[in-house]
Amino acid sequence: MDPREHARDRLALRGLLTTPPVESACLAGNAAGDAHQRELPVYLPPGWNAPGAELPVVFLLAGFTGRGQNYLETHPWRRGVVARFDAAVAAGECPPAILVLPDCFTRLGGSQYVNSAYLGPYEDHVALELTAFVEEHFPVLPGRCGVVGKSSGGFGAMHLSMRHPERFPAAASLSGDCHFEVSYAASFHAALRGLLAHDSDPARFLEAFATDPDLSGDGHAVIDLCAMSACYSPNLDSPVGFDLPVDVETGERIGDVWERWLAFDPLHACVPRADAWRKLECLHLECGLRDEFHLQFALRVLSRRLTDLDVPHHHEEHEGGHFGIDERYLRVLPRVIEVLAG
Repeated sequence: MDPREHARDRLALRGLLTTPPVESACLAGNAAGDAHQRELPVYLPPGWNAPGAELPVVFLLAGFTGRGQNYLETHPWRRGVVARFDAAVAAGECPPAILVLPDCFTRLGGSQYVNSAYLGPYEDHVALELTAFVEEHFPVLPGRCGVVGKSSGGFGAMHLSMRHPERFPAAASLSGDCHFEVSYAASFHAALRGLLAHDSDPARFLEAFATDPDLSGDGHAVIDLCAMSACYSPNLDSPVGFDLPVDVETGERIGDVWERWLAFDPLHACVPRADAWRKLECLHLECGLRDEFHLQFALRVLSRRLTDLDVPHHHEEHEGGHFGIDERYLRVLPRVIEVLAG
């Protein structure tokens, strides 16, 4: 495959943005009915096609309700992460790398980059299928792949790196979901309040949401609860494909379902996966002091646990919140790429 065959917006970037289609064997036949053919945006920096070129690769994971395409804005007044990275590389302010931007969107807004019996095996899709695709078709530095993401993408970076350290020796989480008791549970009652208009029935909510995906009011809390349940507690015997971790009438926690969620929580998952995370050459974890989802406090707890487990990591806090912090990528990406480039 010649990357130039699927080139996009040639005049906007110094490098090359290509968007080849990928037929995913992993996602084919998923119970949610989502498409298994996905566009895979890949950014190639200036000089990517020089003779003998071999470049490190960074997978950029989008947050909940987002796709890799979210990073591609090239409007002169609204430069996206890829355009900013392209300018930084061209100016010599950042080392070059290939950026891969997976589309892991689902009918519920996201996949959390985990394997779900209902949504599909998105962990395998990214960590196994897409890494192999990129290695086959692009001039990559063998074995030098990083994973970076924000919010749900930050969770994905933690999840994938602790489960596949041999494929992702460098990882960075920007405001990533962790300590679920803090980051998710705080919105459970808002979600239940939003379900009242649908007779407290997730199936009725999802039927209405399919025709009018309204995230206003408590809508975001409801779809977030449904999506996270589909990721962390799928159940193909359920009418909606998943189990909720709370009783829709009382808001009380359903213990066995909540335990299934906690198995994915980096705060808990890091204990059995500590050896895997110790293998990483770079683990960067950061959050804004004004994060609206209280992830700054959640990350502090995770960082202390990692210190107790002797897992090397860099914990950083900044003055921002959860939103409007794209400039953080331009601070984090150079660190990850320098490690990958050796």
